[in-house]
Amino acid sequence: MFDNLSDKLEKALHNLKGHGKITEINVAETLKEVRRALLDADVNYKIAKDFTNNVKEKALGQQVLTTLQPGQLMVKIVKDELTQLMGGDAAGVNLSGNPTVILMSGLQGSGKTTFSGKLANYLKNKRNKKPLLVACDVYRPAAIDQLHIVGEQVGVPVFSDKGNNNPVDIAKKGVQYAKENHLNVVIVDTAGRLAVDEQMMTEISNIHKALNPQETLFVVDAMTGQDAVNTAKAFNDVLNFDGVILTKLDGDTRGGAAITIKSVVNKPIKFVGTGEKMDAIDVFYPDRMADRILGMGDVVSLVERAQEQFDEEQARKLQKKIAKNQFGFDDFLEQIQQIKRMGSMKDLLGMLPGVGKAVKDLDIKDDAFKHIEAIIHSMTPKERNRFKFKHDCALWSHRMDNCFDVLESIVFDIEVFHCFAYTGKHTKEVFHTTHTLNLLYLFKKVVKSKLVFCNFLLQFARLLFVKLLLSAFY
Repeated sequence: MFDNLSDKLEKALHNLKGHGKITEINVAETLKEVRRALLDADVNYKIAKDFTNNVKEKALGQQVLTTLQPGQLMVKIVKDELTQLMGGDAAGVNLSGNPTVILMSGLQGSGKTTFSGKLANYLKNKRNKKPLLVACDVYRPAAIDQLHIVGEQVGVPVFSDKGNNNPVDIAKKGVQYAKENHLNVVIVDTAGRLAVDEQMMTEISNIHKALNPQETLFVVDAMTGQDAVNTAKAFNDVLNFDGVILTKLDGDTRGGAAITIKSVVNKPIKFVGTGEKMDAIDVFYPDRMADRILGMGDVVSLVERAQEQFDEEQARKLQKKIAKNQFGFDDFLEQIQQIKRMGSMKDLLGMLPGVGKAVKDLDIKDDAFKHIEAIIHSMTPKERNRFKFKHDCALWSHRMDNCFDVLESIVFDIEVFHCFAYTGKHTKEVFHTTHTLNLLYLFKKVVKSKLVFCNFLLQFARLLFVKLLLSAFY
């Protein structure tokens, strides 16, 4: 996510390293590269210029604190300005009303229908709501069927009225259906439309007037860059929506839409789509996104994902198993499945400070988990429980270099055990690949550079450290 922008900003800010103080000359040189990086990311020229002017004004107006080097101070100022540019504080979704009505709008192909399902899944599982999806796209072939499939995937009912070509009437009936069935959130999926299509814009305006929704959300494809911003402005002039949804953000290497859209339309980004799965939806936090853009990771979001998947009581039991040397392959399999539910491995590693850059060029495929799962499932119960960690858990609190030595030994033990427990030509290929060695080397390099991602690992749990790294290596 935003790899190109992150690399260029890091190189630009690196110019101040080694300087004893901030001067107008070195600030000008740095901000010239920052502005160029923003323009390459498809950020509006005026916004990029205003951004660098604000950073320059703040940088020259401050004395370097005793605890901060000029480079560190510049990073802090850039981060604060990026946060404000993207909205400052996170904007929550308005769930007042009984039922709450959320109207989805946007261009064709922006991902409205899929995101409607993701939003329903989010509200159901994380906000304890009872959502209803309403199919109001009467133009696109199979649009209604697609929404029914999405509804089945997330376990949310779908209201449709096949044969009725009046989306305003369908939307009204959907709200009435929700009231009768005690469903407290109605998500209305509408047809894609262009802002220049007066007939279609009149139609969605009529839907808006008929429903008076608590939230009107504009869904936009993040990869369209500045075009997304221009489209959002045109829609807002007609519809006056409440917030923006950025889809396909995981495939956006530039980041122009995320950085620019708030300044242009003065409406907050409320959610982002970060993958194809139905749980690949995140609340948009400008400060966390600024951290990720500057290569600082997003530890808070990673902890939140982990807390959703890991039961505290089970984690304590597992720690006791490890301490008593009773950790077997069934336990290991359970940890793999929990990690998979947290999201893609590359996305998770990208949330760790400093790690995203180290692994961005590696092809980390989540399908690799399947090989391990297949091997473990092929074992007998006796074979699964025969394997024990031979290493004293106290080793994990030593220096990080020692941790990696232990980890290499554990990987070796697993490989040797599997060679005896499972016969197959691909066994060594699974546990002794160049990919594994490359990852181990990169993680060693990251740790030796004294990057701060280890703080999270040590604070959250030694157990998560084992789970995260062992899973990534395969």
